[in-house]
Amino acid sequence: MEKSENEKIDKLDRQIIGIISKNARIPFKDVAEACGVSRAAIHQRVQKLIDANVIIGSGFNINPKVLGFNTCTYIGVKLERGSMYKDVVPKLESIPEIVEIHYTTGPYTMLLKMYASDNEHLMELVNGKIQEIDGVTETETLISLRTSLKRELPIS
Repeated sequence: MEKSENEKIDKLDRQIIGIISKNARIPFKDVAEACGVSRAAIHQRVQKLIDANVIIGSGFNINPKVLGFNTCTYIGVKLERGSMYKDVVPKLESIPEIVEIHYTTGPYTMLLKMYASDNEHLMELVNGKIQEIDGVTETETLISLRTSLKRELPIS
């Protein structure tokens, strides 16, 4: 009987994930020390987690406000038909201010996360780009006033 993805992750893997999810730039020697294993073991485990798609990326979090993007918005998008999703996504991907696209259940076909420099820029993006895409029938824009929490899933 084949193990599920969850069963392939042991206690040491969870400990490693817990450490690097808080600081992706932590040296492997520090992770090894915290886990009580060799650096080579950490390298092998991290590579295994990457190969198994447990770790799906790493990088830096960039502060959008420092780059002039002062408005974070979530946009609910309704499409004529849900099946149009596959045709609409590439058009949305071409808008660099859109940082997330989700195909959803509920009142919207899609939910977007987007940054704009100000309200004028936001209006240009919503009215001049998103609403002009064939198949988009309705949008609702929600402006985020503050991010109170952003974190990875807890590792237990």
